[in-house]
Amino acid sequence: MLQQLLAGLIIIFFLVRLLWQKQKKQINANEFVFWLIFWLIALVAIASLKWLDRIVSELGFSGSGIQLLLYIAIAILFYFIFRLRLRLEKMERDITKIIREIAIKEKK
Repeated sequence: MLQQLLAGLIIIFFLVRLLWQKQKKQINANEFVFWLIFWLIALVAIASLKWLDRIVSELGFSGSGIQLLLYIAIAILFYFIFRLRLRLEKMERDITKIIREIAIKEKK
């Protein structure tokens, strides 16, 4: 229970920081909505750990709900890293193309 309370307080802190960044216009509306939904889902998941424990045990797994959340979080992180890598690769190709065009124009 103490761990859930502590995690909830940390998530609330992140939500407050998110609102503060939105007011200072440090993030755009899409980023705000994404992170708001992310942190609210995290808050709901932490609050419903006993329910998750029950579901995991009914499915026959030996782990707990928090382990399930950890596995899901790791999978999501790897997905985001993959997407980020693809985006960086595309940016590098675009930059190379632009530099090549500039070099050809300067050579003429």
